[in-house]
Amino acid sequence: MADPRGFLNVDKVEDRARPAADRVRDWDDVYIDHDPLQLRIEVAGQARRCMDCGIPFCHSGSAGCPLGNLIPEWNDLVRRGRWDAASERLHATNNFPEFTGKICPAPCESACVLSIAEKTTGGSVTIKRIEKTIAETAWRDGGVEPKIPAIRSGRSVGVVGSGPAGLAAAQQLTRAGHDVTVYERDDRLGGLLRYGIPEYKLQKSDIDRRLAQMRAEGTEFQTGCEVGVDLGVAELRDRHDAVVLAVGALDARDNPVPGRELAGVHLAMEHLVSANRECEGDGPSGISARDRDVVIIGGGDTGADCLGTAHRQGARSVTQLDYNPELPADRDEGMSPWPTWPLVMRTSSSHVEGGERRYQVAVQRFRGDDSGHVTHLVLAEVEVRRDDTGARSIVPVGEEFEIPCDMALFAIGFSGVEHSALLTDLGVELDRRKTVPCGDDWGTAADGVFVCGDAHRGASLVVWAIAEGRAAARGVDLFLMGASDLPAPVHPDAVPLSAR
Repeated sequence: MADPRGFLNVDKVEDRARPAADRVRDWDDVYIDHDPLQLRIEVAGQARRCMDCGIPFCHSGSAGCPLGNLIPEWNDLVRRGRWDAASERLHATNNFPEFTGKICPAPCESACVLSIAEKTTGGSVTIKRIEKTIAETAWRDGGVEPKIPAIRSGRSVGVVGSGPAGLAAAQQLTRAGHDVTVYERDDRLGGLLRYGIPEYKLQKSDIDRRLAQMRAEGTEFQTGCEVGVDLGVAELRDRHDAVVLAVGALDARDNPVPGRELAGVHLAMEHLVSANRECEGDGPSGISARDRDVVIIGGGDTGADCLGTAHRQGARSVTQLDYNPELPADRDEGMSPWPTWPLVMRTSSSHVEGGERRYQVAVQRFRGDDSGHVTHLVLAEVEVRRDDTGARSIVPVGEEFEIPCDMALFAIGFSGVEHSALLTDLGVELDRRKTVPCGDDWGTAADGVFVCGDAHRGASLVVWAIAEGRAAARGVDLFLMGASDLPAPVHPDAVPLSAR
């Protein structure tokens, strides 16, 4: 069983990052490449901090991990040095633990029982670090092998979209014996994992080795194929007995303030995709921050990704704006009690590298030069107010002021699924959230067509996308075979536990 005094005897130690001055010069992993043996010893010590807490909220779908990762089990196996068994338990619930181990914000750690009183306990178990180390150890030791189905069903499934939800659904269905083809409109596979997450956070070689495993298992892929344009919907349905929509929610929010049309003002994804293409060897980025005064509008993770990317491109200065007030450093039990996701100030590796963060300000307009290029950004101090119905408004409360800006990036989220010929020809309509609704079996209004990931949930975490892909795969398998042994970690209506 677990060491009930481990958290008292072992201090919490997070993964160590390379010095900021060094890592901004390249696109390599932010974190130090440890000696494998020494890393195992250190991480095994961290696993000792996982106590026998009785009710492990860390793998509760509402408060912790939506995948239902068996966190106490693989922590205890790591503690005892049984890395191969830990990998088996980890992969039992998560198709891609190296992805979540690197880019998931780890709601499991916020729900860890040791987070109830962090100043007393020393803080949560370093679950994310342990998960990543298990996955990387398994790859290094040759423990990750293709799982080729012994029996083929003779049924065919088309998966539209190769992000984490689509890949998870495809792998589950292939392993269930179905013939699966994944269609991706981009030239490379991975969706936002490939082109939305910067290389320094998730190395694309991680994606490629998982794709190699999936190909060996029998999954087929077609890139440069936009269903509804390059491949008609009628032909798609003729080819396959079922279809899974995993097209994401890529309709980016914009803000049509005066001057938005000026050159140098972009959506965040335009910047990130261009930078990732450069890292893939496609030539210099068409949207570079080199020698620019960059302003990032939006205080979330996408904004932080733009921040780290701008640092590596050689920006002269970088400022990140947020219309919300600055959050406290520690959890406020009245505002976000355990085990809900804590509303606290979060500092990513990109923020450590430099730049300025400004709170409670909002864009009023852009100013440009005679050539039509942005030169300044006009701001105002604001407050976020809500009326009696709960509707939110952002109200200027101070005088306007301006800051230098010859490159601006809107990182203010996504509004839903992009309208496409695919949805029109399938007869699938979006709901009021601009996402694809489904029933309890993940089936849409079109017979034999299922949905998962951001296309159903809206822009969310990679861990939720994988969970939905796995759950939707069960719905497809049940539709095709009348019964299914595949797991369904989440229900379509499941939402994270929130204090709001």
